Amino acid sequence: MKVLFIGGTGNISTASSCLAVELGYELWHVNRGNAGGAIQGVNTIQCDIKDESTLASLLEGHNWDAVVNWIAFSPADIERDIRLFSGKTDHYVFISSASCYQTPPLTPVITEATPLCNPYWQYSRDKIACEKALRKAYDSYGFPATIVRPSHTYSTVIPIAVGGWNEYTAINRMKQAKPVVVHGDGTSLWVLTHADDFATGLVGILGRSESQGEAYTITSDEVLTWNQIYRQIGQALGLEPKLVHVTSDKICRYNSEYTGTLLGDKSASVIFDTSKIKQLVPDFQCTTSFAEGIKTTLQWFDADIRRQRICDKTDTMMELLIAAELARIS
Repeated sequence: MKVLFIGGTGNISTASSCLAVELGYELWHVNRGNAGGAIQGVNTIQCDIKDESTLASLLEGHNWDAVVNWIAFSPADIERDIRLFSGKTDHYVFISSASCYQTPPLTPVITEATPLCNPYWQYSRDKIACEKALRKAYDSYGFPATIVRPSHTYSTVIPIAVGGWNEYTAINRMKQAKPVVVHGDGTSLWVLTHADDFATGLVGILGRSESQGEAYTITSDEVLTWNQIYRQIGQALGLEPKLVHVTSDKICRYNSEYTGTLLGDKSASVIFDTSKIKQLVPDFQCTTSFAEGIKTTLQWFDADIRRQRICDKTDTMMELLIAAELARIS
């Protein structure tokens, strides 16, 4: 199978690239070549995806069994891909987001039939618009699109809401025995998926004509509270983290940049029904518990001090929020 990944070397996509190569796929990447750490066995077309005319010339002579776009964020990205790949691929997969589902949810159990609506996060609204453009293309002239919705998939990021992701700020505070901010009361339910597990579902979809015109949620079935998530991170570090709970509203009032990722995503309890992807890809099973997965993530950060980025702005915000909360409850 000849497959093209637009992107393919990021937090979520690297594992899928490695699995596709392991399974013997002829895998190609389109990227700018800035990520470093080229994956052995992958052919690379070095080009900025936004340079449509150059990419079109580089793609001449190629036809694909499947194309996956990991980095499409706007309807313009989708419209460009439709121009580039109509008649050039048998299957097109768009990586959307589970944050597109109705927020706040009417029920904690999310299925592919859950309405798409997120009034808090422009990122999610743009992804919804991308999905609408693809559905229109599929309905109008059979553009062979499949939509995939992951949720909080991690490998080379710290999957927490404040002081994590590409930051090492919260981990550094834990190591220094300083308290860290946990949004809400820490009891809401959340799902974290290791990229290795996500890869099984994603790669299993490729080339499956019956998936066209459909959407699939690909997540773990392990459900944890945020308190459990932080404590399992602490266990992986060999310590007991000091947690201070601050409401999501208060965090967002301090820094409105958190509105999308908190009020539009992580502040609500969610449980994902993954029966649809399992029916299509029976091999899809998430076998990496968060307790084990976060150990490998922390080892990745520990392997290179340059990855341990500490943000003074975030650290100061946590200090102020924690001081205010402790003063409130004293």
